[in-house]
Amino acid sequence: MSDVGIGPNGNPPGGPEGPQLRIQIVGQYVKDLSFENPGAPMNLTARPGIDLGVDLQARRLDGERFEVELKLRVSAKADDKPLFLLELAYGGLFLIQNAPEEILQQILLIDGPHLLFPFARRIVADAVRDGGMPPLMIEPIDFAALYRAKAAEAQQVRAGQPLS
Repeated sequence: MSDVGIGPNGNPPGGPEGPQLRIQIVGQYVKDLSFENPGAPMNLTARPGIDLGVDLQARRLDGERFEVELKLRVSAKADDKPLFLLELAYGGLFLIQNAPEEILQQILLIDGPHLLFPFARRIVADAVRDGGMPPLMIEPIDFAALYRAKAAEAQQVRAGQPLS
């Protein structure tokens, strides 16, 4: 007996092509969080320059379960003096069913971080605020553009071309 049922039109759910793609967040968690505030309390009134770094990693845990890790690194400086440094590794456990292998990486590196980002953003804002500064509200990140840039960079490396 099959797990796929019959829909109202006599076809399997998702249409005649087969079952529909399913993405479910099973859990979310802070893997690592670090906040350094070396200049406090003297830096609490400074207007910092902010540098944001983003890194993504994804791995298969078993057949349908995947971990996506969104890493954010925020450093703030004023007058070339460090004000604070925040590093966050925020993870999500995803159940992904009926995804064609050719789009799985896009799902993991675009859709996964897109779903995790609002929660990671809140953690960053709270940590910075708890460090004595105004909350830092990171602008939304275009994970599709980030994915395309990384793919183009990887293609250049495979072709032996220098990176620009």
